[in-house]
Amino acid sequence: MLHMRLIVPADRTDEVVELLERTVGATHLAVLAGAARSPAGDLVLCDVAREAGDELIDALRGLGIDRSGSITAENMELTLSAHADEAERRAPGDSADAVLWEELTEVTHEESTFSATYVAFLGVAMMLAACGVMLDNVILIVGAMAVGPEFGPLAGISTALVQRAPRLVATSLWALIGGFAAAMVLTAGFVRLMDALGLFTARMVTAERPNTTFIWHPDQVSFVVALLAGIAGTLSLTSAKSGALIGVAISVTTVPAAANAAVAFSYQDLPQAWGASAQLLANLGGIVLAGTLTLLVQKALWSVQRWRDPAVRPGPSR
Repeated sequence: MLHMRLIVPADRTDEVVELLERTVGATHLAVLAGAARSPAGDLVLCDVAREAGDELIDALRGLGIDRSGSITAENMELTLSAHADEAERRAPGDSADAVLWEELTEVTHEESTFSATYVAFLGVAMMLAACGVMLDNVILIVGAMAVGPEFGPLAGISTALVQRAPRLVATSLWALIGGFAAAMVLTAGFVRLMDALGLFTARMVTAERPNTTFIWHPDQVSFVVALLAGIAGTLSLTSAKSGALIGVAISVTTVPAAANAAVAFSYQDLPQAWGASAQLLANLGGIVLAGTLTLLVQKALWSVQRWRDPAVRPGPSR
């Protein structure tokens, strides 16, 4: 269930209440007249099944409530109510399959912001991966994968392409390209520092590394893995099952590949640097492609569901 909190101008309250009352899946409706002060208006509260949330938000935006008041929606972990159970039963489809496009756009926008914190996380992840590469240590590689925040911008690009939001595309691309560039420069500096301290040597780069050679030897399976990870990551975002993102993070070698490229460039090992760069591009491209296709399929399936059962759409009163 979603809990919705609306601030509505007093002269629009009856219209909004009527919309909520005829929305399949909405329940627990409450109106607090004059309770809102900034912006001024009435406070309208309700709970709605996730399956009906996207259409209801679209209808509220169509009434201009996002401009004249506010629309807030949040997921509820526990609701004990026979009315809520009935609302979810009446709403068509399954809550796990429902996509809240406004929520997805907002989440990916927040995760796609180029910031000092984002670059710091990405830089630390690459430095961990650089240590894993030099020591041929898979545990460090997996840890670096888990720390890396790069899935946010990748999901942002996919969402923006499906939603046709050029501004989000630009923001996500800047976070992705600028973030990786900055983190790779930091990692190269880290490598030179470790070399000066005698902790890294050129021989460690060229030595046999049976546990981590895969990072700079891309093949067709690498692209397939990226596609599968893109599907899983997108589904975890749209279904609010963010815990699956950890599994996605440690299934692709974006951060280790970038770190390996930075290490190899630092020691002028160009074949290894280009191989790691190719692995990085294959992973990034595969994730974006899979994420975009997954969102398009979800959008198409939900459109079919709405066409088959018009009751899910808030419509005109009769």
